[in-house]
Amino acid sequence: MDSSLFDYHLPTARIAQEPAAQRDASRLMVVDRKTRQITHTTFAQIGDHLPANCALLSQ
Repeated sequence: MDSSLFDYHLPTARIAQEPAAQRDASRLMVVDRKTRQITHTTFAQIGDHLPANCALLSQ
């Protein structure tokens, strides 16, 4: 795969300079691969978007 397919312009003002005060409040974009629907949510809701047999480990 040509990695240049992933090149895009991202304005500096859109790059987070520090983490969210509450880490699980970080923004999360979810893409449904079947429908190509995009949903904007927070990382606290990530479990709603993972398969039932998936494990998410924290350090």
